[in-house]
Amino acid sequence: MRWRSGRLNWNCTSLVLLLGTAATFVYLLLHRGGTGTLNSALQKKVEKLEAQNRKLHENLQTLSHLPPPSLHHMDSSASGVGHQKELLPSQEDGGMAIDGCEVVHIAMIVSGSVTIRRLMVVVKSILFYRHNPIHFHFLSDTKTEEIVSTIFKTWHLPAVDISFYSLSDAIDTVKWIPNSHYSGVYALAKLTLPSILPSSLKAVLVLDSDLMLAADIGKLWEHVRHLRRGKKHFGLVENQSDWYLGKMWKGHMPWPALGRGFNSGVVLLNLELLRAMDWNGTWHAVARECLKTHSRVALADQDVINAAIQRGRGTVLVLPCVWNVQLSDNTLSDYCFKSAHDFKIIHWNSAAKVDVKNVYGPHFKNLFQTFENYDSMLLRTHILECKMLPSPRAVDSSEEEGKGKEEPCSDVRLEAKLVRKVYPFYLNYSYESDDGSDVTLVAQMSLDRLHMLEPLCKHWKGPLSIALYASDADLREVMAHISSSPLLSDTRKLGLHVVSKIGRFYPVNHLRNIALGFVKTPYVYLSDIDFLPMRGLYHYTKEAVRVLGASKRALVVPAFESLLYRVNLPDSKSQLLAMLQNRTLFTFRFHVWKQGHAQTNFEHWKKAERPYKIKWAENFEPYFIVSRNVSKYDERFVGFGWNKVSHVMELTARGYELVVLPEAFMVHMPHAPSLDITGYRQSKHYRDCMQVLKREFRRELEARYTWNAGT
Repeated sequence: MRWRSGRLNWNCTSLVLLLGTAATFVYLLLHRGGTGTLNSALQKKVEKLEAQNRKLHENLQTLSHLPPPSLHHMDSSASGVGHQKELLPSQEDGGMAIDGCEVVHIAMIVSGSVTIRRLMVVVKSILFYRHNPIHFHFLSDTKTEEIVSTIFKTWHLPAVDISFYSLSDAIDTVKWIPNSHYSGVYALAKLTLPSILPSSLKAVLVLDSDLMLAADIGKLWEHVRHLRRGKKHFGLVENQSDWYLGKMWKGHMPWPALGRGFNSGVVLLNLELLRAMDWNGTWHAVARECLKTHSRVALADQDVINAAIQRGRGTVLVLPCVWNVQLSDNTLSDYCFKSAHDFKIIHWNSAAKVDVKNVYGPHFKNLFQTFENYDSMLLRTHILECKMLPSPRAVDSSEEEGKGKEEPCSDVRLEAKLVRKVYPFYLNYSYESDDGSDVTLVAQMSLDRLHMLEPLCKHWKGPLSIALYASDADLREVMAHISSSPLLSDTRKLGLHVVSKIGRFYPVNHLRNIALGFVKTPYVYLSDIDFLPMRGLYHYTKEAVRVLGASKRALVVPAFESLLYRVNLPDSKSQLLAMLQNRTLFTFRFHVWKQGHAQTNFEHWKKAERPYKIKWAENFEPYFIVSRNVSKYDERFVGFGWNKVSHVMELTARGYELVVLPEAFMVHMPHAPSLDITGYRQSKHYRDCMQVLKREFRRELEARYTWNAGT
């Protein structure tokens, strides 16, 4: 599985100019033929891009002014390896500059939601500094592959390839080794890379996911030439602690190593040479030998690699220590750099990760958070030095974008063509069901609706698929909110899919389609984030699906609302009827948009004991349960207006039957009006465009299904 993508960044200083120029080019390209509103919005976007890049540049530069560390020189006499206490630039880099078109191959083990979130920071830091095309080789499980492949496919990076390999196969090979490392069996899987990676690949850079780049990865890749010409098996940085010296505690007996040994968080592998020596047989034999005197590995693959080197079954090209500055609890890494300029890779090789306690911990954590917050969408628009690569597109849209500018409402049409990065299953989702009538609640949300997630999960006991419209910088707030809720932290039924923020309008139907696309159950409950389903609705709808079926039926859930911000929601239909009687609840939007739900026939529902059929009518927009293979929402409708109405109209044109469930209901939670509703009310241009798109949609629908909306 491969996609072409990538980007260039000459250095930290030129980044601001590069992105500013690219963003200005976008603006000038679109300035022709657009409306005044479009030009104004694009100008603001250009200013935002430039401000974001200036901020990132400033944050990166602050590390240059840190006070120099007290140089702690490691005792080279205790090491069978030795090291340079002062590294010149020519020594730190490979000294043999690579061609701008040479591909840097990077292998990583990736599995699970936590690792994927760390991976995103690593990848952003690599792409921020890199000059060369990158090919990522991921050992992953099938769930992780679905997530990571979706991210890269929708990210549209220039000059980036990705390939996937079976992590389960690798684990089957190494799981026999007793292991006490906090990463479990996954780190051991790195031992299998020479066997798993394609034979055409001669060398690879292996990176852990708990690190971050602070320099051009191509400078490290330059060492591959030394590795291969010197016929060395590994390129490694010396371990920056006393672990392998056996001095950590009384009776500490680490695996054998040369002196302080080497850290395997950053490794250059000479695959050609390792295959020639039968590395697979070698590490098996070494591990079995050492397990005669050691009950288990403590540092996973690192112990096995060091034992092999110590036994003369692998040779090492010693890499400059700045290419793996290790921030473990017992780090001695400050010996290897004179100032904060010197580090190239920061490696949090501790279970505490970025919260590890050491002298530079807070500064490195700040740098990590800078890349964590960095807008990943900016990495799309960079030009690489390699002239053989295609230039990145200036605007993320379809091929017909130019044509769209000449049409009415070109600014609104352009929004529907924007390609947004999708990060599916941002949280750990492990719900599985073989129930043929299972139902997933589907909705979309913006960050200001985040507080509605917990009550929704309390009311809906089944799986949920929610698309969240958010920037990279928003995700820290998302995780803080999730962590503060035991329910949200523990649930494995919440599929949260992050869609990157770009554009002026809220892409409501695009978000709905994203949430719908990642559903795993046969049926879906198409709802909105600001509605609470009645308690027990999940089990009720599953039974309704069993009895009624939903292949070409939409099972309508009647919608109600309270005008009060605090109200006790009804637990049953009888309680709801009483609240309707005393006017603490009302039918949804009865006072502003009655036609939106009038076809539900609430008066009949109050007395109904059996499901009943209803007819479609203009502007009807109910919430309902339907097969997950239902038609997608029309994404030309952005912001406010006609987004659900168009969907129900299409289902009616396709012959779907509308059936109201007599014991089901949902209640709207009051909230402040969205920005899109405000824009709709205040902008005549916006309202006119919705009418233009509505007429187009109806004409297309009638032609496609030979259906007349008037019948």
